Amino acid sequence: MFDHTSRYYNLDVAARDLSDGRTVSYVRRRFLPQGGEMPLLAEVAVIQGERIDLVAYRTLGDPLAYWRICDANNAMNPQELTEEPGFRLRVPLPQA
Repeated sequence: MFDHTSRYYNLDVAARDLSDGRTVSYVRRRFLPQGGEMPLLAEVAVIQGERIDLVAYRTLGDPLAYWRICDANNAMNPQELTEEPGFRLRVPLPQA
């Protein structure tokens, strides 16, 4: 259902039968890891005007892996991570 690099890849898929006879599939809830406990690849400073997807590309080689950086920094809003130039971001080791 999801690409192997997706944050939803390992989540269980559930289904619900609706009263009109349709069945709706959905992904069960994803619980966020504790960022401080994630193995660290590097710490990087945010550059003026940089976006989180560019940080992910620069450090992890994949702009779509920005969610890993969000997890490592306990961030629910990715844009907040790059608002302050010089802010140090935790970049986690890629997990299987």
